[in-house]
Amino acid sequence: MNEGHTTSVVQKYLDELAGLHGEMAAEPIVQSLLGKSVNRLHLLCSTLLYRNYPRLLRPPLNLEPEELLGAVVERLIKALREVRPTTVRRFFALANQHIRWELNDLVRRLDEQASQVQLLESLLKAPPESSGSPLSANVRRIIETIENLPDEECEAFNLVRIQGMTQTEAATLLGVSAKTIQRRLNRSLVLLTSQLGDLHPQRAITDP
Repeated sequence: MNEGHTTSVVQKYLDELAGLHGEMAAEPIVQSLLGKSVNRLHLLCSTLLYRNYPRLLRPPLNLEPEELLGAVVERLIKALREVRPTTVRRFFALANQHIRWELNDLVRRLDEQASQVQLLESLLKAPPESSGSPLSANVRRIIETIENLPDEECEAFNLVRIQGMTQTEAATLLGVSAKTIQRRLNRSLVLLTSQLGDLHPQRAITDP
């Protein structure tokens, strides 16, 4: 489909959408609109990701444009329940805004995750303290949280983060792909940071 035809089809769906009221009536139009504009949305995602957010392409996230596109489409489905852009230009401006918001959210979560992982590792590697110390209590809590991870995520975290294996070595040991180990490790980090997010390096070290 050429660019001119894409523009006219997208405008047609925007015109139909503008005259509708209610989510149920608008949903088929929104699905068709996103389906017809998916190639341009993919191009926007790829351009912004590669040009402005190259760190997200690298481990531990290894973000692909297709993954970003999926998240952005979900955002747009929700946004179009309330916002009705009247022109193709406004529609793609809305899409561009949500792509940037999604990328910024990923950067923020990645930074938070990295900070939390550093804390986990520093506490686990810290010299033993007296049994009544806050640091020791934090270490016990971290270890217990790791042990309570789902089996596959716990295994990946222990092999890579605690035993120091590379993701490739862990994959060879378990007979799976390195990509599988990466996904399990990422899930384990998400679970750990969500459950241990109240820990802070300064508090853990300096609280009396």
